[in-house]
Amino acid sequence: MKPMTTITGLLIVLFFCRSTLAGSVSRSQFTSEVVDREPVDRVQIITTSAREVTYFTELSELQNQEVTHQWLLDDTVIFEKKFAVGGPRWRVWSSKTVRPGMTGTWRVNTLDSSGNRILSERLVVERPED
Repeated sequence: MKPMTTITGLLIVLFFCRSTLAGSVSRSQFTSEVVDREPVDRVQIITTSAREVTYFTELSELQNQEVTHQWLLDDTVIFEKKFAVGGPRWRVWSSKTVRPGMTGTWRVNTLDSSGNRILSERLVVERPED
C-alpha cells in the first residue's frame, strides 16, 4: 500500500470518529417548569419573585458521557449539576432558586465530560416592580 493512501485513509477514519464522538445540544431553554420531560414555556427575563428557574437541554449523541449544567451569575459559578447521559437522545434539566439579591445576568454553560463548553445561554433576572 502506498504511504499517501494509508495517510488519507487514516485521516478519513479520524474525521468520522471525531464527528460521531462530538455530540451536541439539539434543544435548550429556560423554563418555569418541566412536565413529562418537556419544558412548559420559554423564559428569557424573570424577576426574583419567580423564586425558581429551570434550564432544560435535549442532548444528542452524548451517551455514556457526563454532561454538566454550570450556572453562573455575573460570571461567577453559583452551582453545577452533573448528569450521566444514558442514550443517544437524552433530556436533562436543572433548577436554581432565585433569591431577592440575585439580580443580574445569569448564564448556564452546558459542558461535556472533558469540561468543554457545548453551549452557553443567558437569562436576565430583575427586581420585581413595586
